[in-house]
Order: sequence, then structure tokens, then C-alpha cells
Amino acid sequence: MPIPPWTKPPRLRAFLVLWRVGWVVLMPVMLAYLWRRGRRDPLYVQRLGQRFGRHAPRNTPHVWVHAVSLGELRSAVPLIRAFLKRGEHVVTTHFTPAGLREAEKVFAPEIATGRLAAVYVPFDYGLAFRRFFRAFRPKFGLVMEVEFWPGMITASRRAGVPLYLCNGQYPVRSFERDRTRFLSPALLVPGFAGVMVKSELQAERFRSLGQENVSVTGEMRFEQPIPEAQLQAAQAARAALAGGRRVITLASAIEGEEELFIKTVKSVSDKAFLVFVPRAPERFDAVARRLAQAGLRFARRSAILDERLILTDTPQIDVLLGDSLGEMYFYLAMGDLSVTGGGFHPRGSHNIIEPLALGKPVIVGPEIWTIEYPATEAIAAGVAQQVTAQDLPGAIMAGTLPDKQRIDAFLANHAGAVEKTLRTLAGWGVSG
Repeated sequence: MPIPPWTKPPRLRAFLVLWRVGWVVLMPVMLAYLWRRGRRDPLYVQRLGQRFGRHAPRNTPHVWVHAVSLGELRSAVPLIRAFLKRGEHVVTTHFTPAGLREAEKVFAPEIATGRLAAVYVPFDYGLAFRRFFRAFRPKFGLVMEVEFWPGMITASRRAGVPLYLCNGQYPVRSFERDRTRFLSPALLVPGFAGVMVKSELQAERFRSLGQENVSVTGEMRFEQPIPEAQLQAAQAARAALAGGRRVITLASAIEGEEELFIKTVKSVSDKAFLVFVPRAPERFDAVARRLAQAGLRFARRSAILDERLILTDTPQIDVLLGDSLGEMYFYLAMGDLSVTGGGFHPRGSHNIIEPLALGKPVIVGPEIWTIEYPATEAIAAGVAQQVTAQDLPGAIMAGTLPDKQRIDAFLANHAGAVEKTLRTLAGWGVSG
């Protein structure tokens, strides 16, 4: 299928001119931002040449997958593995060190043999992307989730690189805001060669913005690999720390709802064991202080488990503070039930797929606009429950939970996104 032409209305042309000028004027600000973040994480300022698209030329054309950070990379892993299995070379691009590190960890053997390269995405202007394209000669590009970068889209068009949105969504609040603004990211949607989205509702949104090639392919996070070692470690830790108590995992709590979660922990800690996992690493120390101030018996994961998640101490506690990254399946597997953070704050809920994939029912807050799919479907299927902040303590101690059979049926109904994506790309005339 040929790529539809992209007719740019005058306001989009104005937006693109302003964007290009902005990159020239604000480049020192971007470099200062990276330097400031680099004081906490040196990887922000390392490999700076990659930010300008500088790479040694490769001999083989690559499939390009852009996964801005950790969550997007994890959702892309099954698809990347499918490309590698077909004999493709792959380049993944990331903006944050978290995404880059995860790619280097997950695909270490492929990187060692030259089958995959994990690099920083170029700064969003034409020259940086032209250098990147010369080095990797991408057959096509896949942008994961919801990333609309003007420079990336226009540079891909000029270079003849088909660029597709993959596992895509346009959250309702962003959609309602952007489609009415004079200058907005919504104007860029027709610039993609096509979009592959999570649900029919998302498809309708992209069609309304002028995108002709739209396919519903589902949610790839349902096919993420689950680390068996973390599951085994979770069972051992639960037996030693929780005894026979019910275990509740409070996952990805964000600043602004931490007080609610701590209050909830305090109200049920005499009946249940809690696993409290802040979303951001910079909040680990602050949450530890608040748990101590609340008089709760707790221990930090870093203090009582080694790098293999084996207990080095078994204190008498009611709360395990999850102060680590990349171990969410361990924390979720400890629980009978998961409360997903973000939904008790206007910023919006984080995803619920990981606990469901482990057969764990989920509680979400009122703000699920960021995860319309699959939260709406999960609530309707009875495998997720939406509650207010006031009702949270009672909900997590309620006696009845959906059985694993119901959760397994829900997962089966929403599987197959990788295969649907590959079929769609083949139907559009591109394949890896």
C-alpha cells in the first residue's frame, strides 16, 4: 500500500517552522537539561554524539523501533524478538537512560553479535535524523505508544522511510485538548505512514484527525515476557515476610497520592502485609521517611534482599518498600491483589497489564483516562475494580476476588497483538 501524501495546511507549516527555529534557539537549554539530569544519572550526558545522529555506518539495513523510555521498550520486546527471529537487524532508539539500559540488558546477546543496536534518539531536527538514517538505513520505523515528534516525522518523509505509530493510543484528555488547538501535535497524525492502535475507539480518534491507514492490533504489553526468577523469589519472600497474611501490592505510587497510600497502609496493616512501590526512584527516600513518621514497621528491599532477590534478613515488618527498578514482577507476584498508582491523581493511572498477566486482580482509581484500553474492558470483565480514595481501604480488604480463570479468559480475549502487527505491516507492503 503506497504511503498517503501528506498535505500540510498553513497552520501546520507555521508550526513546523516554529519547531525548527525553536530547536536552534533552545539547543543550549536542551544541553543544560541533559547536563542537570546527568548530575544524578551520568548516562544522560554520555554518548552525546548519538543525540546528534552520529554513528558508525552499518553494512545492513535495520528495522527501527523507537521506544522513548522503559515502559515503551518493554511493550516492544515481543515485537523486536519477532523481527530478530526473522533474521532482521534492529536499531532501537530511546530518549531516557532507563529505556537504553533496559534494551542493553534484555538484548545483550544480540548487541554482542551485532544483530541489534540500542542508541539514543537524535535531537528532533532534520540534520540529526539524516545522519541517523545514513548510518542505519532503516527499512521502516515504528514509534511505540504515543510519540508525535515533528522533526522525526518530517525527516522520515523526506528520506523515504515509512514511519508507523505502533501500539498506539491518543488519551482522551490529550485528544480533546489537541484537536481544538490552533497549533498542536494532532496536526502531525497524517504524517505517519500508518497507525496501529490498541482499540477501535483509538482508531476512530486517529481517523478523525485525517489518518487514512489505521489498523486495530491490540496491546503488546499482554505479550511481555515474564521473568520466572522474579516469580520464584516472590514466593519465597512472601512466605518469610508475610506469613499467612493477605498481601496487597501498591504499585507505581506517584507523588500526590503517596499520602493516601500511606494512610491506607496504616489503616489495614494489622490485617494485611503491604508491598509499597513508588513510581519514581527519587521518591524512595521520601516515602521511607513518611512510613517511619507514620509509625509503620517496614524494611527497604535494598536492605533485606540481595541482587538475586534472596532474603539476607527476615525482620518483623508489615510493609516492604520496593526501592528498586526493573523488579515490578517480583513485587506484583508477592501480592494477592494490586492497586495501580496514578489513578488517584489527575495525572492518570499507570498500566494494569502486568498484574493481570500474573493472574492478579487490580484496583484502579477514578483517573483512568491514560489507560482507557484496557482498563474499561477489564472493569467490564470484572477483573479490575475502580474505586474512590475514600473506598480504597475497604476495597482492598474485601473478601471476594475474581478467580484466575476469569482473568485468564480476559487475557486470552486480548492476545495476539504482535502477530496482528506483523500482518498489518505485510498488508501495507512492508515487512521485517
